Amino acid sequence: MDVLSGIAKKRFLVIGRVGMDLSPEPPGTGIEHSTSMMVAMGGSSANIAAGLVKFGAEAALVTRVSDDAVGRYCVAQLGAYGVDASHVKPIAGEFRNSLALYETRVEDHNSVIYRNGAADFQMSIADVEAVDYSQYGALITAGTVFAADPSRSAAFRAFELARAAGLPVIFDVDYRPYSWPSPAVAEEVLSRAGALSDVIVANDEEFGFMAGGIDKGLAKARSLAETSASIVVYKMGHLGAITFAEGTETRTGIYQVEALKPTGAGDSFMAGFLASLAEGRPMDEAVLRGSACAAIVVAKPGCAPAMPNGPELDAFLARHPGPSAPQPDTGA
Repeated sequence: MDVLSGIAKKRFLVIGRVGMDLSPEPPGTGIEHSTSMMVAMGGSSANIAAGLVKFGAEAALVTRVSDDAVGRYCVAQLGAYGVDASHVKPIAGEFRNSLALYETRVEDHNSVIYRNGAADFQMSIADVEAVDYSQYGALITAGTVFAADPSRSAAFRAFELARAAGLPVIFDVDYRPYSWPSPAVAEEVLSRAGALSDVIVANDEEFGFMAGGIDKGLAKARSLAETSASIVVYKMGHLGAITFAEGTETRTGIYQVEALKPTGAGDSFMAGFLASLAEGRPMDEAVLRGSACAAIVVAKPGCAPAMPNGPELDAFLARHPGPSAPQPDTGA
């Protein structure tokens, strides 16, 4: 499978949740002291989709939302960002949409995520089988879709259908313990999903988790690149990233900024990275542009609203002194 040619089509099918984000205003305010909040679209998959559209790509989301005003808000926001919501269906009953409260501050940062009876976990095999995969160039998902059934079975079925249609599978591990029944289940399921993926993006802790120990994470990333995945990005936070692709290992730094918050960086990285690959940019440049997108988002309030478009990214790169030096290869 030619992974890059699929990405170059700039038509992405994204599986996973869309939610509502609330953050106290002004920035720096703690949740317990807030009197007003910024409201924005959230959810990892929805954020990635919105970020891709800002770069001129097409993106459609597949998920379930609650059959209430919050669910309708999410669908309306997808439309406002230009994301195709024709595969986003309401689920009746007591299921509720994902809701996140997070503070726009780094020190003493609090995030409170409401996932009780989550509507997006009700995505079914029928939902993913209703999609015409031939209309897309690549499939993207974030790890939370695998945390519970029927969403887990549906996501694995989507992987099968995407592969049958010749679409590369792009997987952001995005491990969030509160969504899973146990770490053991998460380790097994996420590892199974990783083995089926063509592009895998995760941080050092997530690769370590999949491997059974933080010290084994880099070897796990390298092994996936050698056996099943075409591109593996091993993110190390402020230390940059190691990218495994086409038999090479490339180390890149980060764009240092004064962060307002820690949230949204991973989603923005994925959008910027994939959009840059879709434009035909070299792998190391695509990773650096993804890193710049992450820096832009952590320096602004909101997640989806903070994601840059092409001109905003280019302006940031033009005024920034440049990325930090990549971490040396110690032979690990």
